Amino acid sequence: MTTTKPTQRWGFGMLLALVAVALGVSGAPAPLYALYAQEWGFEPITTTVVFAVYAVAALGSVLVTGSISDRYGRRPVLIAAVLLILVGLGLFIAADSVAWLLAARVAHGLGVGAVVVVASAALLDLRPDDGERTGRLTGVVFNGGIAVTLVGVALIVDMGPAPTVLPYAVLVAIMAALLVAVLCMREPHTDDRSVTLNIARPRVPASIAGHFRFSALGVMAAWSVLGVLLSLYPRIASEAIGATSVLFGGAVVGASAAASALSQAVGGRWPARPTAIVGDLGTAVSLVLCVPAVAWGHAWAIAAASTLVGLFFGLAFGGSLRHLSQHVPAAHRGEVMSAFYVLAYGAMAVPTVLAGWAATVWSPQTIFAPFMVAVAVACTLAALLGMRTQEETVDEPVAAAS
Repeated sequence: MTTTKPTQRWGFGMLLALVAVALGVSGAPAPLYALYAQEWGFEPITTTVVFAVYAVAALGSVLVTGSISDRYGRRPVLIAAVLLILVGLGLFIAADSVAWLLAARVAHGLGVGAVVVVASAALLDLRPDDGERTGRLTGVVFNGGIAVTLVGVALIVDMGPAPTVLPYAVLVAIMAALLVAVLCMREPHTDDRSVTLNIARPRVPASIAGHFRFSALGVMAAWSVLGVLLSLYPRIASEAIGATSVLFGGAVVGASAAASALSQAVGGRWPARPTAIVGDLGTAVSLVLCVPAVAWGHAWAIAAASTLVGLFFGLAFGGSLRHLSQHVPAAHRGEVMSAFYVLAYGAMAVPTVLAGWAATVWSPQTIFAPFMVAVAVACTLAALLGMRTQEETVDEPVAAAS
């Protein structure tokens, strides 16, 4: 039985803000990893492992929290998620060793993963007839939150006291305000909740295998870039220009995230597959351009190349996700999206850890070019596969007619 959905006009905007801040929290430590490494003397692989445990925890959360919120409601799951994010921020404030960082990132992975899934579902609960626009807005705030937080954290670290404490304290205050808002929010999921709890099983029907391969390869290439951008790249960019502060590294990655938000806002109105193909090819080219930019050590060249990466990353990720969404059978939506995010988070974690290990054996600057070229090749393969899939789709009616 379906009841009338409660109206709370501010709820939609609050949920978007929650997604933005939660994703911002996920990227907040990026400008600080170099400081932790200097203070505690750990190698680049430690930085990437700390980042990877976040991705693994987020994946686990993504697979289970949607079902839990279908059964028990969005509001209680979001409250628990915000509390986990606050716990993670508290652990960062108190951190005096790598073990504290690992614990904080696990808490953040669980909390942010839940927010991404459950807040997205709650947004659709509030505006069920406006799914496409809601999806575009979610993609924009996803990247916008990361961009604003990265730049804000870098500024606080450079200009304020207690660089490894104050940024998290500011985020605690913001998240606490959002927790109050979630507590005041009416439950948006008022439909019948007599559903069985389950873990979304990764599975892809044979009928959409080609579409899935194209979308999955594109997002895997894109998210492998995201992993390195949020772990090693701030340090690499800062060292390339001889910067002694974290501001440049944070600002460069923030500009990339902001450009991604802009391209998703604009590109979301374009056809999905051509957008993804252009995004894949553009990402490949811009990744290669980052190599000479870093080698030359020119700040504006690095900033420009990184911004181009963000612009095309947004098109690649947004187009790939929309393309897959258009072809997923309704009965298999949970299974297919589960497989999609398993590969996405795996691509974020595994190449990042491998890059961290390689940077320990050689140096971050030495492994940077081979890594960027390898990901550029993967992006190009995704684009070629998308073109092939397009040709097959065009040929299908002809074959049927004959």
